Amino acid sequence: MRKQIGTGAGPDGARTRWWALGVVSLAQLMVVLDVTIVNIALPSAQAELGIGDAERHWVITAYALALGGLLLLGGRIAGAIGHRRAFAVGLVGFAAASVAGGAAGNAAGLFAARAGQGVFAALLAPAALSLVILTFPDGRERGRAFGVFAGVGAAGAALGLVAGGLLTEYADWRWCLYINIPMALVTLAGTVLIPRDRPGGVPHGLDLPGVLLSTAGLGVLVHGFTEAEPRGWSDPGVLGLLLLGALLLGLFVLVEARSRSPLLPLRILADRVRGGAFVAVLAMYIAMFGFYLFLSYYTQMILGYSPVEAGLTLLINALATTVGAMVIAQRARGRTGPDVLITGSLLAAAAGMLVLTRVTADSSQVLVVFLAPAMVLTGLGLGCLLAVATERATAGLAPAEAGVASAAYNTVQQMGAAFGTALLNSIAAGATASYLREHGPGAVRAGTVHGYTTALWVAAGILVGGALLTVLIARGRRAEPRAVGAVDGRPGGAVDGGAPGE
Repeated sequence: MRKQIGTGAGPDGARTRWWALGVVSLAQLMVVLDVTIVNIALPSAQAELGIGDAERHWVITAYALALGGLLLLGGRIAGAIGHRRAFAVGLVGFAAASVAGGAAGNAAGLFAARAGQGVFAALLAPAALSLVILTFPDGRERGRAFGVFAGVGAAGAALGLVAGGLLTEYADWRWCLYINIPMALVTLAGTVLIPRDRPGGVPHGLDLPGVLLSTAGLGVLVHGFTEAEPRGWSDPGVLGLLLLGALLLGLFVLVEARSRSPLLPLRILADRVRGGAFVAVLAMYIAMFGFYLFLSYYTQMILGYSPVEAGLTLLINALATTVGAMVIAQRARGRTGPDVLITGSLLAAAAGMLVLTRVTADSSQVLVVFLAPAMVLTGLGLGCLLAVATERATAGLAPAEAGVASAAYNTVQQMGAAFGTALLNSIAAGATASYLREHGPGAVRAGTVHGYTTALWVAAGILVGGALLTVLIARGRRAEPRAVGAVDGRPGGAVDGGAPGE
């Protein structure tokens, strides 16, 4: 019988597992980098390829649509063909799409390449997280592994802005895509360190309606979010997209409840532990992606930083995120409950947002007094939260469910990022316009900062709301009566490989 992934014993087996984690984490970094790395390069690409202002958002939207819409399907495919095989296929496809994007000679070619990156990222991301789940079955080791994986992934968004600025200024915008090629090749070579897992095979009776409804529903929602930014939330077209996306996802839930082989078994979402983690991550991503956007705008438009200087400033946030995930979350593990850690992480990030709400157009010593404390607090909160929430969102799963649960977790992140960017940017634009109507067109600088701080107040409120929901879900879980032999709220469950009811 083929040896199961992650069961190697002894120092050699442990060493191989940690090398495998490094390989998988590098792939996760590549996927997350591409969410933000192109943002800073966009003006250069727009000028060279002659992309109109009304079309330029498709460089970002094409990637987000494909990734967000296809994650659930990608998770199912990864489980069917084997997570390591899906990981390798995703790497090759992602690298090929990056080559096509870097060599694009027109707007259509770049848009298509970005969509191709999203397609293969939708296979790569859930496969990567699934491999972490399956490679580290032990509770203590798994917690450390999730800390590393989450730290690398969470820091990737900030590092993408840093890399984008450096490559655009000192090389060429095309290298923001070409940079994926050496990363993918190194990662592909490292897949030999990842033990093979057993493919689950195509389930009996493929849930084709579920595939179509989830892909269409998630894709339409992401498109609605991106269109809301330039057109406004009250625009009939935007409202139509959001309502259609919600309707399609509602139909998806109904279909899944009746399907014999559902694309996404609803019990995965109904679990209170997992649901609480999803809520916390959603709130964090809504707030943080708006935060990154405003930092980029504020440092360049108000403080006059170059793209490189703006990107390097965000290194503070990336370092704090890594410390939060790899140090604080791991040291606090076992000393306090995960619900306390998640709530504290959300509140720490909210405090960081509130620090920046105090900044004005005339503030001095901004980096030391405002930016650095805000980036440290938000980074520590983000890193600590993801280390804990990633473990909770994937706990108690059979190997066959790892792919689809990982895909659901990644989908929550993508939906939060798309919604948060659109929501907070539109709030900032509205607040700026209102300020200028009241103070006149000469107050553009002050009005712009006012827009940013207004949106950050909303972001802080979302984080506090997420913390409150986390507390309520935790209390509801403790209040539930447990069945005989139940462990952690799951009837007949087991902890750390113990027998049911132990």
